[in-house]
Amino acid sequence: MSGRFLERWSRLKKAADKASTAEITDAESLLANLTPDSDFGQFMRQEISEEIRRKAMKTLFADPHFNVMDGLDIYIEDYNLSEPIPAEMLATLNQARGLLFDAPEAPLAAAESTVDCDILAGDGQNVPVAPQGEVPAAKDA
Repeated sequence: MSGRFLERWSRLKKAADKASTAEITDAESLLANLTPDSDFGQFMRQEISEEIRRKAMKTLFADPHFNVMDGLDIYIEDYNLSEPIPAEMLATLNQARGLLFDAPEAPLAAAESTVDCDILAGDGQNVPVAPQGEVPAAKDA
């Protein structure tokens, strides 16, 4: 039984090799005669080998029509060689101020508006703080 299977397998394999050899020679003769105006659809069929399909596509895209830059290739430039940001511009960036430069002196107005802790701790009541520039009204006793 296995002898018949092997004979059949060998016979089918030889027939497939002959067919693929004939297909390759036909496809190679077609590849030699390809022009940009040729029909490349015949090379996209599933029974065509990947190697022949790639050769056909290589022939198609070798046409100068496909080698024209379209102006949308914005990422083609080398962005590894950038110019450093000038120090004047760097000082104006909000994020860079906190990361790269020392913090500026705290304004005195913020220090004046703080409430003395002793006053709050004295009687346990919260004493309202008047906004800057306004004088608190005097209490009548």
